[in-house]
Amino acid sequence: MPRPRSLTPTQIATAALTVADRDGLGALSMRTVAQELGMGTMSLYRYVTDRGQVEELVVDLVLQAVDLTMPRGSAGKRLGVLVERVRLAVSEHPVVVPLLLTHRHRSPSSRRWGETVLAVLTDAGFVGKQRVIAFRAVLGYVFGALQVEHFSPLSGPGTATLAALPVEEFPILSETAVQARTIRPEEEFRRGFGILLRGLGL
Repeated sequence: MPRPRSLTPTQIATAALTVADRDGLGALSMRTVAQELGMGTMSLYRYVTDRGQVEELVVDLVLQAVDLTMPRGSAGKRLGVLVERVRLAVSEHPVVVPLLLTHRHRSPSSRRWGETVLAVLTDAGFVGKQRVIAFRAVLGYVFGALQVEHFSPLSGPGTATLAALPVEEFPILSETAVQARTIRPEEEFRRGFGILLRGLGL
């Protein structure tokens, strides 16, 4: 009987991401990943313990695409570049959005991104608890904005429903929804982050 071939974490993550991109996150399982790799399910357990670990590898693979090289400029500009690169990387594989918050702590790529963001905040004078809150604000915006764009995009049916509300009962909500339908995802993300930066004094 031939000896099972060796697999790298990247190969497993690539196969899992292929399954998720093609068939949806619900289709991701040890069985489907093993099939994508051309091996038996039990053989895959030699490399990963369960689907949760596979998800961790997928998140890390997607975030590996985030370039951490920093341009020159203000702290606000550098943070804007860092968060935009995350948005672009995730937009290539939006199926991973529900996994980001759950597995970001165990992703080496996510930790490196966090270290880079914290370095920018430190250079801008944020220390102690102030730095914690500022970092959490950036983190909350990025992952929150990705979740909202994925589950409730401005171009989606939810916005259309709100735009059709009776004006006499919901004048501001309906008007806002009408305007929202003209905003592209990248504009929503960048301008929203700009508001956060101004709040941080950056």
